[in-house]
Amino acid sequence: MTKLTRREALSLGAAAFITGILAGRTPVEAAETGTLTIAFNVNLPSFDPTTGPSAVNPTIQAIYRSIFDQYIGQGPDLKFQPGLLTAWGWNDDKTKLWMDVREGVTWHDGSKFTPDDVVWSLERAAKQETGNPIQFIWSTANNYKVEGNRITGDVVRFEPTFFKWMAFLTGYILPKNYYTKVGAEGFEKKPIGTGPYMVDAYEGNSYLRLKANPNYFGGKPAFDTVIFKFVPDTTSRVAEIESGSSDVTLEIPYEDFDRLKQKSGLAGVATPVSDIGMIFISNVDPMLDKNVRLAANMAIDKDAIIKRLLRGYGNPLSTLEAPEYEAYDASIKISYDPEQAKKLLAASGYSTKKPVKFTIKTTRGFKPKDYEMIQAIVGMWRKVGIEAEIEVYEIAKHYELRAAHKLGPAAFYNWGNAIGDPTTSTGFAMFGPSPHSAWKTKDIDDMLGPLWVEKDEAKRIAGWKAAIKYIAEQGYVIPLLQYVQPIVYKSSLKVTPNVSGALQPTLLSKA
Repeated sequence: MTKLTRREALSLGAAAFITGILAGRTPVEAAETGTLTIAFNVNLPSFDPTTGPSAVNPTIQAIYRSIFDQYIGQGPDLKFQPGLLTAWGWNDDKTKLWMDVREGVTWHDGSKFTPDDVVWSLERAAKQETGNPIQFIWSTANNYKVEGNRITGDVVRFEPTFFKWMAFLTGYILPKNYYTKVGAEGFEKKPIGTGPYMVDAYEGNSYLRLKANPNYFGGKPAFDTVIFKFVPDTTSRVAEIESGSSDVTLEIPYEDFDRLKQKSGLAGVATPVSDIGMIFISNVDPMLDKNVRLAANMAIDKDAIIKRLLRGYGNPLSTLEAPEYEAYDASIKISYDPEQAKKLLAASGYSTKKPVKFTIKTTRGFKPKDYEMIQAIVGMWRKVGIEAEIEVYEIAKHYELRAAHKLGPAAFYNWGNAIGDPTTSTGFAMFGPSPHSAWKTKDIDDMLGPLWVEKDEAKRIAGWKAAIKYIAEQGYVIPLLQYVQPIVYKSSLKVTPNVSGALQPTLLSKA
C-alpha cells in the first residue's frame, strides 16, 4: 500500500487522503484514469466463493467473478460459454460425465492451473463438512479421473442442472496446492484465483481494492485498479455518484435514478434482471392457515407498488418464475382481490377489528425501495384484517435465519436465478430438504422430489409447471415482481448490463 508522509496527508485533506489511499495513488498520481470505483450495495463477508451463506448471495458474485473463474462462463445475456472448462457433457445414458480443461492458465501467484484443481474443487464442494451450500448438487457425481486435459466422472444421481450450476452460485475453482498449504484462514488473509483481477487490499465493511491480472487468459481488463466501496445505505450510494467519489453505483431508488441520469456527466441504464422480489412464508402459525396465506397474497396490489414506488420499473409476478426462466407460465395468475381476501380471513375468524397478527422481516436499502415496499404491503394488509409488524435486518442475517429455519412467518427476499432453471428458483426456494427453503411440508416435497432426477427434459419442465401451479393455489409463497436493475455511472464509461444483476468490472470500459 502507498505510504504518505504526515505533511502530505495533511496537505491533501481528509477526503482526498482517503480516496488516494483507496486507489493506491500518491498526490501526483491523483488524476490517473485507470481506476474504477464502484459504490457497492453489500459488504463482503468472506473471500471463499464456495462456502458459507455469502456464497449464495447473487449480488456478491460480481466480486467473486472478478477474482475467481467459474467452471463454465456466462455472458451478460445469460448464455453459457467456456470458462475454465472449454467443453462438457454426459454420455448417452447419462451415467457418466466429461469435461475438457482449459490450457495455459495460471493462478495469481504464478503457479500453473491444472485439471487436478478442477477435481479437487469438485470433491471439496461435495463434502458436507466443507460447508458448501449447494453440496447436495456437487455430491451427485464422483470418481473423477484425469487423462490429459479431459476429466471423466461417474454420475451418482442424475442432476439435470449439474453443469448449469458450474456457471452459478459456488461454481468456482480454487487452487488445490495453495489452499491445502495455507488453509481456510490463510486463504481468507490472502486469496488467489485465476480471474481478471487480483486482491490488493481489503478493509472489512469498508472497501476492497483489486489490481488487474496482466496474465489473464481472457486478456488484460480495461482498468488497472478496481475499488469496491461497501455502501449498503442507498442515500450514501446516491451521494457517492452525485459527488463524483464513485464512478458507478447500482440499486438506488428509481426517482434518484431518473434524476441522476439526466445530469451532465452522468448516464444510466435500467435492465430487467433475473432477480425477483418475493416474501418467504414459513410453515408456522398463523401461516399454517391456508386462508391467511391466500389472503396475504390477494391483498397486495403489485401493479400499484410498481407504478407508485418503483416508477414503473418492474414486472408483477404470480410465481417464482420470471419470463426468462424455462418453466415460466403466464397463465398462472394471483389476482389482486381485497374483497376475496376479507372473505377468506372472515372464514378463519379474522377481520379488521380482530386482525391476524404476525411479523414480517425485511432488508432496508439492499434493493430499491425494499423497506418502503414492505411498508406499503403492510398498509394493504391492514385494510383486509392483517396486522403485520416490520422487523428490519441485514441480508446476512436473512441467510443465517433461513438456514436455521427461523425466518418466522414472513420475510422479504430478493431471489436470483441467473441460470433460469425451475430447480434453482421454485425448487430450492420451496423444497423442504433444501437449506434455502422456508416452507417445509410433505405435500410439496412429494411433488418436487421426483423432478430432481427426471431425465426426460420435456417431462421435467411439465412437472415443474404443475408444481408451480399447485404452490400458487396453496399460497405457500408470495411472489411480488421481477426487478429492473438501475445503474448510474459517469458518462465517460461504457456499461454492458448483466441480466444476472452482477455488476462485474469486466463489463465496464472507458467510453
